[in-house]
Amino acid sequence: MQNDDVIWDLIGNDQFCSFKVKTKTQNFCRNEYNVTGLCNRSSCPLANSQYATVREEKGQVFLYMKVIERAAFPARMWEKVKLSKNYEKALEQIDENLIYWSRFSRHKCKQRFTKITQYLIRIRKLTLKRQRKLVPLSRKVESREKRKEEKALIAAQLDNAIEKELLERLKQGTYGDIYNFPVHAFDKALDQQDESQSESEEEEVEEEEDDEDVGKKEFVAEDEVEESDLSDFEEMNNLKVSSDDEEEESTEEEEEELEAVTKASKSKGKSPARGAALRKKRAYVEIEYEQETQPASKSRATHS
Repeated sequence: MQNDDVIWDLIGNDQFCSFKVKTKTQNFCRNEYNVTGLCNRSSCPLANSQYATVREEKGQVFLYMKVIERAAFPARMWEKVKLSKNYEKALEQIDENLIYWSRFSRHKCKQRFTKITQYLIRIRKLTLKRQRKLVPLSRKVESREKRKEEKALIAAQLDNAIEKELLERLKQGTYGDIYNFPVHAFDKALDQQDESQSESEEEEVEEEEDDEDVGKKEFVAEDEVEESDLSDFEEMNNLKVSSDDEEEESTEEEEEELEAVTKASKSKGKSPARGAALRKKRAYVEIEYEQETQPASKSRATHS
């Protein structure tokens, strides 16, 4: 028959136990059925015939109860009860199944169940939350890929340059009918050239249309003439009239001055210096005379 005190005397205190972990301050227990994780008389699962604990397996919580009558069969010594996911119902299940157990074991089982439910909730939140994944990259792979990209870029530039040069030679007819070349590349180049020519022609047509409107006369109805345009015409007419009046006044003043000068010269008989000065103000007119002369041959023929 199993005696709890004898077992504790053998494995407890300073004696040897394979589950015991000693530290400077306290001793811990690594047994998976230990309800607190501490190595003491009340928490030891080996030295207590009436014992219960709570464990988690794949997200599900179970209540384990020790049945001492099955001590001869260690594989069937623990009875397992599945607890509800609802926290309050699970606590009620613990109270119902541990009604004849000590108060200490009931309290520690509830405390352990609370801790397990808390870390299960945290696990669910972390799995649903977006997390960063660190992917290791080796420097050799990065440098190799970089060199490949540089080589590919250089090859692409060379291919483009060679293609342009060949198309130019084909346009000029350097090779004639001897050289076999891909027709689609030549057609592509011709299409690009046609597009550029069509764009230039469209620009020329637009310029010609703009030039056609230059100098074109249009008749405008009276309603279409705005007041501002009419005011501009009136101002132009006023300017013309004022300029004509000024010209008439200037001509009249010149005639009066000439008459006064002539009268003074007749009465006083002075030198005609002022008259010459006034004459210089008149416009200078050149008169050319044309004389027709007969050629000498005709004149000789008549004399003979």
